Amino acid sequence: MTNPTLQRIISEHLGVAAEQVTSDASFESLGADSLDTVELAMVIEQKFDVIIEDEAVESWKTVGDVDAYLSKLTG
Repeated sequence: MTNPTLQRIISEHLGVAAEQVTSDASFESLGADSLDTVELAMVIEQKFDVIIEDEAVESWKTVGDVDAYLSKLTG
């Protein structure tokens, strides 16, 4: 289950329906390119008051990857 706040952020940032933002949804399938992913990371940093390593962003392929990374940062 994807964090509802994360789901909303991704949905709004990428302009897709929240129902499309599932753990196994790839950013490619949601229409995101690498710039979108970097911008998304910046929004997540601000919303959750965390610092996201560049290497982590580069490794994100799915919404679940982001959710797992965020869970590690926020405990």
